[in-house]
Amino acid sequence: MSRVVVVHGISNTFITGPQLAQTWGPALRGGVELAGGARGILTTDDIGYVAYGDIFRPSGRFLGGDGPPLTADDVDDGLETELLLAWWKRAAEIDPGVPPPDGRTLGARASSRAALLALAGSRFLARVAERTLVWWLKQVSTYFTDAETRQAIQKRFAEAIDADTRVVVAHSLGSVLAYEGLCTRQHPNVTDLVTLGSPLGVPHVVLHRLRPQPSSGAGAPLGVWPGVSRWVNINDDGDFVALQPRLRAVFGERVVDVAISNGVSGHAAERYLSAAETGAAVLAGLR
Repeated sequence: MSRVVVVHGISNTFITGPQLAQTWGPALRGGVELAGGARGILTTDDIGYVAYGDIFRPSGRFLGGDGPPLTADDVDDGLETELLLAWWKRAAEIDPGVPPPDGRTLGARASSRAALLALAGSRFLARVAERTLVWWLKQVSTYFTDAETRQAIQKRFAEAIDADTRVVVAHSLGSVLAYEGLCTRQHPNVTDLVTLGSPLGVPHVVLHRLRPQPSSGAGAPLGVWPGVSRWVNINDDGDFVALQPRLRAVFGERVVDVAISNGVSGHAAERYLSAAETGAAVLAGLR
């Protein structure tokens, strides 16, 4: 029985639940202790994991690497190009090593190449290969555009939540599937949602593709509340993957936005999990 369920994001194609338990579990328990939680208040058995990377895992064998041999030419028009260019724009705003878009009108393929080249100079992506970055884009677009994939991942989430689950901690793309799963109102026992480096607030690319969709009144769109008692959104301002660091403006004043520093690895899940701020949010749901 899991009192806390942790959901991973992109870049975990080859990671299973037991592997997450070996690395993410100690990070989260450490964050809880840093927040003042007594040693042992959160044990290994208290934490469950939603591992769904295998659903994205490509069939067959690709020699010389861990994934498909993707290039800029494989970045599709629409969602993938929009997200890639949004990452570039945000990275240029927060990282002096990334040149900003020059505003010229470029074709989709040229834009993708320019964006990937620019992002290669960012601190966050210094060791990330081009094909890995494109593979991240593919995972996001597949979740939103392939109904079978979305359903299979949502099934993993639903199966991980049990009667004892009180807190869901979700990183990156994991925050999207956790949000959608909680919005079904099938898990009323979950009282707390903790999102880490979440892209939920990104308009059009993510926000307007959510289920349920945000309301569209005369003003800015307002996301549906996911049915929890508390929602803490934790973000490093240097994490350009999240793009919209303040979810309060998108999902309402009940969201508590917390800014932290993860150093040069702004989007790293273990750094988010080990933060005292994350530990405090988890503790609130366990009391």
